[in-house]
This record gives sequence, structure tokens and C-alpha cells, in this order.
Amino acid sequence: MTKELIILKIGGSVITDRTSETPKVDYENLNRVAKEVSGAYSFGNFQLILVHGAGSYGHQIVKRTGINKGIKTREQVVAFAETQRLQNELNCIVTKALIENGTPAIPCQTSASVVMKGGRIVKFYLSAANGFLDVGLVPVFYGVPAYDEAQGCSILSGDQIAPFVAKKLKADKIIHATDVDGIYTADPNKDKNANHIPLITKKNLKEVENMISGSAHTDVTGGMAGKVREIAGVGIETQIVDATKPGRVKQALRGERVGTSIML
Repeated sequence: MTKELIILKIGGSVITDRTSETPKVDYENLNRVAKEVSGAYSFGNFQLILVHGAGSYGHQIVKRTGINKGIKTREQVVAFAETQRLQNELNCIVTKALIENGTPAIPCQTSASVVMKGGRIVKFYLSAANGFLDVGLVPVFYGVPAYDEAQGCSILSGDQIAPFVAKKLKADKIIHATDVDGIYTADPNKDKNANHIPLITKKNLKEVENMISGSAHTDVTGGMAGKVREIAGVGIETQIVDATKPGRVKQALRGERVGTSIML
């Protein structure tokens, strides 16, 4: 029996302190999520690819230096390199937490496998990731500044990686583990009257897109609106859950209906 393939994207707002001006890991959330992933993966009949965001390890330096808009100065070249170094550091921290909890997570430097053009992926070499899955490993990709044929550098976000990899490898499901429990009619952190939307289909997609906005934190990749835009048209069931709530990630990996499901 062929195992289903799940792509789990863990937001930078979950595993780092996004309000910090310097790189800072949220170890409480990271370790809890790592335990939940291990608990579901150890007893589940599925293959798994993880993708994590950058949070305070990336968004602040990118916004400050403008490398997401291209490379024009020597200082930006250095910033490009430093941002990649920071992402590598965070990826090692994440994979260490996963390994310590029993998940065979293997770091995968995304920018070494991807070529972009105008901010979009044009090439993504996934043969090694496929091999890792066959061996029984869990590849862990992450959002990075990547080489862009048109402008030297653009930001390859986890929100672009997850649906691209899912479509390329014919995944069965994408799970976005973020800091809100799915999609709402307004920002639930700002509007107490915001209503939860449990299901998004082609019938209500346009209406939902008009309701949602970008991230409340410093985010150079589009926030929640960006997530929905990337998901639309991929044709793979996607679930958005609140990874800051204990048990949510484990529930989603086990197939429970929590958060918001997107079926387009």
C-alpha cells in the first residue's frame, strides 16, 4: 500500500519571536510542535516533508536591506549571504528539535536546489528529496533568499515552496501550521466579531480573498493573503491550523478536521 504524502508548513511566527528585531527562537512552541509531529509520524501511515518559515531569522533583515527586490549594491550581496546563513542556523535548530523527539528530519538547503525568475520558482530539483522519502527520512525545506535570473535575488517563501513541492511530488495534503486557527472574516487579533470560516471552496474563494489581509507582523512574503493565493489552483486539499494551540498539529496530521480546510 502506497503511503500518502503530507507537506507540513510550519510558520516562522510559530517557531520564532516575530516581534524581535534580532533572531530569536520560540523554543516552547518549537519543542511542543516537534513532539506533536513525532507523535503523529511515528504511528501514522504517511510520508512527510516539512517546510518552515524564517520569522525573526529573515523578515527583519530582508526588509531592512531590500534584497527581496534584487541585488544592486555590495552591501546587499553581503546581506544575501548573511540571511542565508541565518536561515541555515534556524533550519539546524528546527531539525535538531525534530530529531531529538524521534523524527528522522534531514536539513535541505532550499536555495541550492531552486532557480527563480521575477520572484517565482522556475526550477526546483527534487530528486534527492524523493530519495530521502524512499529511505524513510523527513526532508526539511525552509524559506530563503534565492538566486533569481531576473534580479539576482528574490525571496523564496515557505508559502511558495509548500504548494510547489506538493504539486510536483503529487502530495495528498498540505497543512499550514500558523498562529491563527484558519481563515476568518477579519483579523481575529484585531476584531472580536471576526467569524471563523471552516471551509473554502471555489464558491466562496473570491469572497474570502476580499476579507483577508496580510500578516500583522513584519512579513515580506504576503501573510495570510499570500498563503491563500499560493494555495489557489494547486488542486490539493489544504488545511490551515493554529500551531500555537497544543495538539492542533498532531490532530491535522492524523486527519482530523480542525482549523480551515481549503478544497479548490
